[in-house]
Amino acid sequence: QVQLVESGGGLVQPGGSLRLSCAASGINFRVYVMGWYRQAPGTQRELVATITSGGSTNYVDSVKGRFTISRDNAKNTVYLQMSFLKSEDAAVYYCNARYEDVVGRNHDYWGQGTQVTVSS
Repeated sequence: QVQLVESGGGLVQPGGSLRLSCAASGINFRVYVMGWYRQAPGTQRELVATITSGGSTNYVDSVKGRFTISRDNAKNTVYLQMSFLKSEDAAVYYCNARYEDVVGRNHDYWGQGTQVTVSS
């Protein structure tokens, strides 16, 4: 059974930092593209950052230079280091694991989400 378990969310002041973690089980983690998405109330879920199996990263423009995605294949864990947080970063953050196998089937899994609140 596939599980993605996020942790590390919480309340932080503007300008502060948080590190989110997502521990995966039940998948061959190292072949998956891992991503972080977020959803604020009344908005659609948006991509924040992704990291490929080879370590290539991609970020939404609004977080470039402030957030860093990384992965530890030995621990089956992906991280999102968030710095210089702004009020507009407040959202539920979701971990995603995505893989297209050799016959073209998509494997797509989500975590339950972790709340990030940015407030003074």
